[in-house]
Amino acid sequence: MKPNEESSRARRRAIANGARSSRGTYRKQSRLAGRKPKPDVTVRSGYAYELHAGEPAYPGVAERAAAIHRELGDAPLTGIEHRYVYRFIKRTFDILFSIAVLVLLSWLFLVVAVAIKLDDPTGPVFFSQERVGKDGKTFKMLKFRSMVTNAEDLLESLQELNEKDGPVFKIADDPRITKVGKFIRKTSIDELPQFINVLVGDMSVVGPRPALPAEVAQYTDYQRQRLLVRPGITCYWQTRRNRDTIGFDEWVDLDLLYIRKCSVWSDFKLIIQTVGVVLTAQGS
Repeated sequence: MKPNEESSRARRRAIANGARSSRGTYRKQSRLAGRKPKPDVTVRSGYAYELHAGEPAYPGVAERAAAIHRELGDAPLTGIEHRYVYRFIKRTFDILFSIAVLVLLSWLFLVVAVAIKLDDPTGPVFFSQERVGKDGKTFKMLKFRSMVTNAEDLLESLQELNEKDGPVFKIADDPRITKVGKFIRKTSIDELPQFINVLVGDMSVVGPRPALPAEVAQYTDYQRQRLLVRPGITCYWQTRRNRDTIGFDEWVDLDLLYIRKCSVWSDFKLIIQTVGVVLTAQGS
């Protein structure tokens, strides 16, 4: 082959390669230009306020709380009294799901009862506590006992260690918790008896957590809007990875946001997310 022909072919290959490279770059830029920007992740998007893995959507707690409040809006809530179809579906699901859980996990109830008795033979298996439900009506909420029998008497002496603001009480290493109690709280097994409360109509599977009467007594009119619906076993706060950084006011806003936005689909997503929290032992 002559040198001129080789040089000519080399130039054609270079031109062709350059054209393919340009077309690839153009296609890539076109795809990027046509791609819709990712929306900010909100409370309804899943586990946490994250845009990407490990990257917070909002730089701080105050910004996150402000974003939730903006999404909630300032209009007063009216509850779900006039949403007849949603209420029927929700209550039907509550009954059927509660029966399924109580029947299918009856063996686990027995195992936990035996473990609690072996750990602390002097106390009962179940812990019953007065809580405030829909429209301020009180009821007895059930849990597996995870604390010593005189836990309520010791509460006053621990108030100075409270890690939460507002009327709620919570500390990371509560000395009142028993050995078995640490495990059943970590795995959220202690909450299973509340499906009895759901079955009889005091609670729902999804809804704001029921508060103590002493806590409700300190509520403002704004915070009392939490009582517009049946309390639940799980809600937005329970599925947050960063829930330990959530203050009481933000917690209330999350509950009110649920009341404003609740639907069959949002309830379904929250239940799936809660299963994830339970399976990864994120309870406390």
